Amino acid sequence: MVLYVRESYFRRGEQVVIELELADGLAVVTINRPHARNAIALDTMDELDQAIEEAAGARALVITGAGDRAFVSGGDLKELAALRTVDQAAAMAEKMRGVCDRLAGFPGPVVAALNGHALGGGAEVAVAADIRIAADDVKIGFNQVALAIMPAWGGAERLARLVGRSRALLLAGSGEILTAPDAERLGLVDRVVPRAEFADSWRTLARALATPSAGAIKRVVDGASRHEAVAAFAELWVADAHWAAADRVMNRGK
Repeated sequence: MVLYVRESYFRRGEQVVIELELADGLAVVTINRPHARNAIALDTMDELDQAIEEAAGARALVITGAGDRAFVSGGDLKELAALRTVDQAAAMAEKMRGVCDRLAGFPGPVVAALNGHALGGGAEVAVAADIRIAADDVKIGFNQVALAIMPAWGGAERLARLVGRSRALLLAGSGEILTAPDAERLGLVDRVVPRAEFADSWRTLARALATPSAGAIKRVVDGASRHEAVAAFAELWVADAHWAAADRVMNRGK
């Protein structure tokens, strides 16, 4: 059940919308610009940032795109072509890098559900998530070199942490585009599922992650200290949710 959906807005007669669903501890952010292959415009950056802020309190978050052609096809070149100075380019990069940093820093697990191709900036958005699940016909690539530029939204650094320095340099330097199975073999994608099962698969995965302990587990995986890890466990142990679950297990079959 969807408890809340953000409203759309209009720009130059064109509908541009970032949808946010909130239900049962799960937030789903959908970039709904299929006419532009879900490309990121300047206004889209603002909307994404606001959607992530409004998702605060959710136990897990999913980011995905509308349709089945593109997750995110990168920056909206028709709009971003107006940026012609170094200062303008830097400001745009800082703005969207901040959005990706905010996505990466979300307290609970973040899943990128790759409904379509994730290219250029789209691949950068994908690696800002903790987990990537892709339909089997999807392709992903850091192909900014085709435009004689480089990843600017933190994607190169995150790619290196996922696949290693030399492989990141190879992928981003050559602009190689990978199939979903190849990306999975490299550790760039975590799970590949048949297209027919994709919608159910990512929702099932996201719901499984949206647990009371999800945030604590993410903090530990991200390098919490021994003291912090023990303290997080102890807080969960004494919580009502733990004892309700324990009672169900202990009374099973009675």
